[in-house]
Amino acid sequence: MKLTIVQAGDPVLRKQSRLLTKEEILSPSIQELIPLMRNTMREAPGVGLAAPQIGQSIQLAVIEDRARYITDISEEELAERQRSAIPFHVIINPTLTVVGNSSAVFFEGCLSVEGYQAIVDRALDVRVECLNERAEEVTIKAHGWYARILQHEIDHLGGVLYVDRMNSRTFFSKDNYVRHWKDCSIAEVTGYDE
Repeated sequence: MKLTIVQAGDPVLRKQSRLLTKEEILSPSIQELIPLMRNTMREAPGVGLAAPQIGQSIQLAVIEDRARYITDISEEELAERQRSAIPFHVIINPTLTVVGNSSAVFFEGCLSVEGYQAIVDRALDVRVECLNERAEEVTIKAHGWYARILQHEIDHLGGVLYVDRMNSRTFFSKDNYVRHWKDCSIAEVTGYDE
């Protein structure tokens, strides 16, 4: 079964999601929701899906950057994005801390802003304290693209979309991105040198 992904304009995407208790995490309803979210994320396809994106205002997200998603990306681009495969995992009630002052600008899209993308500046290093699907405390230290995914999904839990953080000059439809900008540097796209 695939869940419906809500689109920008749905009020649930702008709410602060509520925390889950350990009892709720272990309940049949949440334990059944997690694989449904995983399957929905994979079918989309996406690298993350937060509960508000499927209409549930709770602090839960699933993340996975499958190896098959990056097979057609050049080694140079993978290195530039600092991107590698990330195994499936669940984050619940996360607290994100930016580590250091380094950041990077890259295009982001969102399953709830279908058909568009824009350049977003994100921290390169983060630490996330959260619970996993077994209600166990977990600390995640992430760098590069993984840090970007975590920031994007945790934003969803606070009612924030990437369009709130984007460089508005770079808000393109996916078709126009491929047609006009795909092979350009970030500096060419933004119209200035970094």
